[in-house]
Amino acid sequence: MSIPISRDTTMKVAIAYIDEPPFGWTKTDGIAIGADIDLAEEVLRAIGVTRIEHRLTTFSELLSGVEAGRWDMNVPLFVTPERSKLVAFSMPVWAIGDGFLVRAGNPKALDSYTSLAERRDAYLGIIAGQVQHDSARASGLGESIGRKRRPDSHLRTPSRRY
Repeated sequence: MSIPISRDTTMKVAIAYIDEPPFGWTKTDGIAIGADIDLAEEVLRAIGVTRIEHRLTTFSELLSGVEAGRWDMNVPLFVTPERSKLVAFSMPVWAIGDGFLVRAGNPKALDSYTSLAERRDAYLGIIAGQVQHDSARASGLGESIGRKRRPDSHLRTPSRRY
């Protein structure tokens, strides 16, 4: 008895990404690009992947999409113990410190989570589920942390110009 051998040698991987330049975004022609996407493509091609699909998603769907099999991998997502219980991670490819976006001239002299915690008149906005929330809490911030429910809402054009 002989077993038919498939001649299809296509290895396909679907990558999810969020709109977060310079790590990943969609060009006007619909092509996904960015540092994380380029790196993932290089590694995948090196191991024999012949077809790569890109799926734009939101931050809140990154983990659940891998878990549900809607895509095979995603970029970017920091490794945490909680997330590691849900999905497997590669070796980290980035080491990035947190930074703040403050008013011109930094009138409140905010340069760390600790400096934020020391001021009652400072407020920190954080996207829900981001690792920065844990960093802020560990530095003593509590009530002065606000989290967005829609992580992609910061991408909308403001209704008034500054």
